[in-house]
Amino acid sequence: MPVLVSNLQEEIPVEDNLYQLVEAVVMESLKAEGYSTEAEVGLIFVDDGYIQSLNAEYRGIDKPTDVLSFAMHEGEPMPEEEEAEDLLGDIVISLPTALRQSKEYGHSFEREVAFLTAHGALHLLGYDHQTEAERQVMREKEEAILGRLNITR
Repeated sequence: MPVLVSNLQEEIPVEDNLYQLVEAVVMESLKAEGYSTEAEVGLIFVDDGYIQSLNAEYRGIDKPTDVLSFAMHEGEPMPEEEEAEDLLGDIVISLPTALRQSKEYGHSFEREVAFLTAHGALHLLGYDHQTEAERQVMREKEEAILGRLNITR
């Protein structure tokens, strides 16, 4: 299966429908960008402490965040990558942060997790939001992905 979902936290109960939702969002993100739906993506649900340690280690920001993406295709390609499986990368989502944000933004927890999944998948596909123009492009793509899956506010 191209989307491998793991739950490494115990704070927020995770039902089967959430696993199915994030798999659908990743697959729709890949399709929307013309990327192979055979690409392997890891999606990991964690708590705030776990994501804070990753954020500190990899971004130098010692506080929790909502989502982190770790792309496998950054930098110069290795010659043997041509033959290997297409490992796109990992998306790490803090479910406690997603729950807080869903309440803050006034929509469902599932919608927030779906949004964070689309955001993370777009990062794996090379998108970023360092400038306002990049942020706008990502936001439009995120909303289009969710819209095609009928995930509304």
